[in-house]
Amino acid sequence: MRFRNAFLLCSLAATLAVAGCSTTSTKSETAGGEPAPVAEQVASNQIFSGDYGAVEDHGYALPAVPINRVENRFHRQIVDYSTNERPGTIVVNTPNRFLYYVLPGGKAVRYGIGVGKAGFAWEGEAYIAWKQEWPMWHPPKEMAERKPEVAKYVEAGMGPGLKNPLGARALYLFNDQGKDTLFRLHGTPEWSSIGTAASSGCIRLMNQDIIDLYSRVRPGKNARVVVQQ
Repeated sequence: MRFRNAFLLCSLAATLAVAGCSTTSTKSETAGGEPAPVAEQVASNQIFSGDYGAVEDHGYALPAVPINRVENRFHRQIVDYSTNERPGTIVVNTPNRFLYYVLPGGKAVRYGIGVGKAGFAWEGEAYIAWKQEWPMWHPPKEMAERKPEVAKYVEAGMGPGLKNPLGARALYLFNDQGKDTLFRLHGTPEWSSIGTAASSGCIRLMNQDIIDLYSRVRPGKNARVVVQQ
């Protein structure tokens, strides 16, 4: 299993080197299966649809998300979640566009996410080595070759702000060897991309959601991230 994970992480690093992320009812859901029908989940879950208003954060005025225009299933909510993963683990269910933060007692916080578009999908395991509020964005050189308009940010970086692609927070993932995978969990001002495959490899959350997730995560080897395809 370790060999397989190492192989997957090598593949992950190779894939993300060309990605757009860079350095600086009451049915339960299960880790390996399909979620319960949306109507049942929405009826039984604790949903935080009121948490998407405008907020002042470290001097930045984050605008409200028009959450009524985002499908209910992608609103942050606490769900029943059956898994062998320990509390504090993050599980990314790519096909269903959900990220789970595992809680004690068979529960998880579920967030709607945007995932990598065709050619940037991956699976494997990593851990959150560090996290940053209002991060700088340094696109990789490979991205600059595809999008010359971002080339000026490769070295200098794009400063933090409302238009920064990493949004209000970023969580940085490393592999078991302590190497940066170039994979990020991050915020996005593009709330309409949640539930779609539109990113260049990383997992994006609405800014209000990444702020919530950021507050729960303590970086280190125990902050595992498992990505499912």
